[in-house]
Amino acid sequence: MAETLVGERVVLLDPAGAAVGTALKSEVHHAATPLHLAFSCYVFDAAGSLLVTKRAASKPTWPDVWTNSFCGHPGPDEDVVAALARRAVDELTIRLSDLRPVLPRFRYRAVMPNGVVENEVCPVFAATTADPPEPHASEVGGLEWVPWSMFRDDVLAGRREVSPWCAWQVAELAALPDDPLAWPPGDWGALPPAALGSAA
Repeated sequence: MAETLVGERVVLLDPAGAAVGTALKSEVHHAATPLHLAFSCYVFDAAGSLLVTKRAASKPTWPDVWTNSFCGHPGPDEDVVAALARRAVDELTIRLSDLRPVLPRFRYRAVMPNGVVENEVCPVFAATTADPPEPHASEVGGLEWVPWSMFRDDVLAGRREVSPWCAWQVAELAALPDDPLAWPPGDWGALPPAALGSAA
């Protein structure tokens, strides 16, 4: 799978979201993780239920933690749409439809108990799929479909523990319509400059 290939690189960013270099993904996460480009995706079925996944125990950051459908890092010169399609296959063996940015400016920094830091400009996308997910064990430790309103309310009330980025994202997504299939697309042009490529 692409995510586990030796030598995979992530895109380093300046505070404005422009690319300033690259680093090996295997070496970028530590106590002083530099700002880099990522994405999160929320995948829904035709009924508006969210595909929620548990990160594999082998993940170096937030292992065994429940989170949104999948995340990833565009490679150098990789279109963000292509990167999303790649990660959907790599993690869940699904194809995406109706892909759209919903939080194009999302950015966060989170610290694990062991001091390892995530520091990402991480635009958030929504999509649908008609495919039954077939997760890869090296990426996904579990999954379930949950009605969006139930997931949202449980996360907001603290009844469901999720990754820190997912909790912050849900807090912002809660302002959108109750039906996630009716979420309006955000502005592609609001994505960080390093993510724009040919996506706009």
